[in-house]
Amino acid sequence: MLIKLTEKNEMSVRMKGKVWKFGDDVDTDIIIPGRYLVLTDEKELAKHLMEGIDPKFSDKVGEGDIIIAGKNFGCGSSREHAPIAIKGAGISAVVAESFARIFYRNAINVGIPLLESENISMHVSTGDEVEIDMEKGVLKNLNTSKEFEIKGLPEFMLKILKKGGLIPYLRDEMVQTTE
Repeated sequence: MLIKLTEKNEMSVRMKGKVWKFGDDVDTDIIIPGRYLVLTDEKELAKHLMEGIDPKFSDKVGEGDIIIAGKNFGCGSSREHAPIAIKGAGISAVVAESFARIFYRNAINVGIPLLESENISMHVSTGDEVEIDMEKGVLKNLNTSKEFEIKGLPEFMLKILKKGGLIPYLRDEMVQTTE
């Protein structure tokens, strides 16, 4: 789980991973090409993640890696398959200068943290290692030791992420209200 409770029942929202950098206007057809929309399994979708940019991307990306991009990440169609493929590949977060709104909500709903940071794509390179502390609102490039501000997420979104997505969150809420 990306976001979990600590022993003191507080949210731990730290991630560390290798960067995969992309530019502006990465649309959902690039994230997961339309010909794979017949797939529903996140691991199968992950095999085709970013295939439009790098056909071997799924062989290179590892559990916990982090995508960093420019402006308007996730634009294009509103397909939920795109964030599901990202989750299936084990990406722990996507940090961009801005996101398409429908993609943003779809990603939160499936349990992928999306974080915004102004001009972040100018300060990282593919292969850098970064550490994200969502509580402090900081992304640190461990290769350069430079820190960058990230926008915090509203409390209700953190709760959804902590549960692994909207459906697990709603299930838990329904159980709590029936008890």
